[in-house]
Amino acid sequence: MTCIFVDADACPVKNEIFRVAERHQLRVLVVSNGGLRPSQHPLVETVIVPGVPDAADQWISEQVRVGDIVITTDIPLAAKCLASGARVVAQNGEIFTEANIGNRLATRNLMEALRDADPLLKSGGKAKSFSKIDRSRFLQALEYQIISASKTKAKKHGST
Repeated sequence: MTCIFVDADACPVKNEIFRVAERHQLRVLVVSNGGLRPSQHPLVETVIVPGVPDAADQWISEQVRVGDIVITTDIPLAAKCLASGARVVAQNGEIFTEANIGNRLATRNLMEALRDADPLLKSGGKAKSFSKIDRSRFLQALEYQIISASKTKAKKHGST
């Protein structure tokens, strides 16, 4: 069965994920290093990992399987999950794929190198605010990935 893994620290769409998961009866694993109120929903499991850098990312990448869906904006985590056969959706609705992850990783690494080389860039600009359009785009992308995952599993099991 498809599971949804949520890289939960600073995830603005947790409630939307829970509603969609309930409609499709999918298990949700909310992974963070603490500070989140556990959901009482029977399909939602809260996973607390140690408070060390990238612990949530490591846990997700070790647990995710073919056909699972991962919600994250972390590009290296997205790449690892895609390599494991999972589907990956960013919180703004962007769908990461094998076709676009290489460019996204290269751009991320370039920007990180530029910030490291120029201390003035480290202060950066303002982060883009999360909008209603982002939320709507996310819901559409998640729904699309769930339906695609279920069709792929049906084909593998010989049903239509």
